[in-house]
Amino acid sequence: MLPGGPQVADWLIADERVRFFAFTGSTEVGRSIQSRAGLRRTQMELGSIACTIVCDDADLDKALPKIVNAGYRKAGQVCTSIQLLLVHRSVLQAVEKKLANLVSNLAYGDPGDEKTFVGPLISEKEAIRVESWVAEAVAKGARPLAGGKRRGAVLPPVLLAGIDDSMKVGCREVFGPVVCVVPFDTLDQAIARVNSTPYGLATGLFTNRLGDAFAAARRLEVGGVHVNETSSSRVDLMPYGGSKDSGFGREGPRYAVREMTEERIVTFTLG
Repeated sequence: MLPGGPQVADWLIADERVRFFAFTGSTEVGRSIQSRAGLRRTQMELGSIACTIVCDDADLDKALPKIVNAGYRKAGQVCTSIQLLLVHRSVLQAVEKKLANLVSNLAYGDPGDEKTFVGPLISEKEAIRVESWVAEAVAKGARPLAGGKRRGAVLPPVLLAGIDDSMKVGCREVFGPVVCVVPFDTLDQAIARVNSTPYGLATGLFTNRLGDAFAAARRLEVGGVHVNETSSSRVDLMPYGGSKDSGFGREGPRYAVREMTEERIVTFTLG
């Protein structure tokens, strides 16, 4: 463990003895590291606008608790936390009503209290930023379905509807306890919305139609597609990583070993 910030990273990058860099963080910093690594190998787990799709045939009683957990655990400070919840228009009202009730009843505040589900953000500065993004969205016409006033670094869990791509919550990574409900009419529209972001880490899909599941798996430009689970579904031994501005390479024991290993061919001629 080597605590430090950009200066320590600069020292490591400048040292040619370091042959491999595995980085988890913002796309901007990832680009900087990659540009200076030269011919040394890297593995990048970078930014994300994680989406989860709820189709018209989804089992809402099973899906919504998973969605709440994936959207708000760790105060939304997970790369795969649901930011955009794409919901088929035929079930939109039901999802908004049920989800608003679930989110409004989440306990938030002191992380030392075992009843707390949504704790503080990493700093008050970040909480102020997220709060300002929510305020911007509401000022532009978004409808708050759940939320509350910030207290220091603690922001009550926010649920928004009626957002669009001009709002920061619709086009930039929030990395906070904010989920935005976005309607769609066809699966093609939902897939296009996911693919329209510069990122491609993971997507969840709730449906019971195998044809739709396979179509999404083929066409979504992300590192992981989780059927009847959320974008934040993960087991450590899975290959985990993204595409596009979400980076490249894979985590997970077997896959990390492969990433960090140089293959060497050895041949023998006997006699």
